[in-house]
Amino acid sequence: MSAADKIKNAAEDLAGKGKEAAGKATDNDRLVAEGQADQTKANLKNAGENVKDALK
Repeated sequence: MSAADKIKNAAEDLAGKGKEAAGKATDNDRLVAEGQADQTKANLKNAGENVKDALK
């Protein structure tokens, strides 16, 4: 996995955590769900990159 991909995935995960926290602070369920979805997407991308690295 390239360093750029790691940084992008980490940034997406961090943004998702921020959205989730903001949603919880403002009692906005939609924002909480978006934040969790962003985190899940970043984790799936990381897993995919790890699989590609393992197959090399």
